[in-house]
Amino acid sequence: MATQQQSKIIKIGVFYDGGYFSRVTQYYRYYERKSRISIKGLHEFIRGKVMEEESVDQIHYCQVVDAHYFRGRFSAYDAAKRENQLLYDRIFDDILMYAGVVTHYLPMFADKSKRAERSEKGIDVWFALEAFELAVYKQFDVIVLITGDGDYLPLIKKLNTLGTRVMLLYWDLEFPPEVSIPPVRTNIGLINEATYEVNMAEIMRSRKSNQIVENMFITIDEEEELSKKIQIEQPRMTEFESEQFEGVIIHIDFERGLGNIKSDDNKFPNIIFFRSRTEDFFNLSKGERVAFEIGKNERGPMAINVHCIDTEHSEGDEQDIEETEEVNGNIIDDDILM
Repeated sequence: MATQQQSKIIKIGVFYDGGYFSRVTQYYRYYERKSRISIKGLHEFIRGKVMEEESVDQIHYCQVVDAHYFRGRFSAYDAAKRENQLLYDRIFDDILMYAGVVTHYLPMFADKSKRAERSEKGIDVWFALEAFELAVYKQFDVIVLITGDGDYLPLIKKLNTLGTRVMLLYWDLEFPPEVSIPPVRTNIGLINEATYEVNMAEIMRSRKSNQIVENMFITIDEEEELSKKIQIEQPRMTEFESEQFEGVIIHIDFERGLGNIKSDDNKFPNIIFFRSRTEDFFNLSKGERVAFEIGKNERGPMAINVHCIDTEHSEGDEQDIEETEEVNGNIIDDDILM
């Protein structure tokens, strides 16, 4: 029977550095284990490790009460350029959701000057602020950090001032030389400052027969069996005319990646819907004259290959836009935005 002190729940908060964790999962998925790390299995391991370090008799007194995942994220248009990337992103979101992990994403934008690659600027600041704020308001007994970035050293020091114990789960991994992927490294300052430091790479190598460690992995066969149950029917969009048409953009929604064009031609509806999955979409603007071709999906004609043909629009175009808005009211309507 647990003592009075042990009868109190040990509240655990888990915080994932998504970029770091992604590289770790990539390593085990394609190289050493040929298996994907199970979030639920990892949380069970964390509970067991906290029970051991906190000298608690029974694991049910150690509970993960909060888990958060932070990462920069590419836009849907960029992800669509890579085969099945949107599907993989959604599947991983589902995995996190069912494991009770709250996701935090910041957009990753391309440098239009092409002088720098995309980056997840600001995500480390958000991670640190969220972790510290929740430690104050939810009074975690133990915070688990899954990261190797030395930028989080001040966070650990601040958590120590609150009396919150910090458990660092870390990996040091070397990818095969032929793949030219940088190794996964952990800042030594984090290891020294944490209350409990757990070398996960060593544990996963030395305890392959341990059932708790085995439960941290999902084999490829299990993953493939799960993926067979997911059937994706892509929208059918066929081009039935190669002729180019012109019109004026009367509405554009950058967040949803769609808009409406008032066409100059009467071969199809005066107001025609369009959607874009390319970065050129963000160069378009309301009131701009564009050229386009006609394709269709299940709901009828739609504009494809939309691109601007000049940088200015006439007063007549502006009048057409105003008249269209007066007739149709709110342009964002399911009958117009298909």
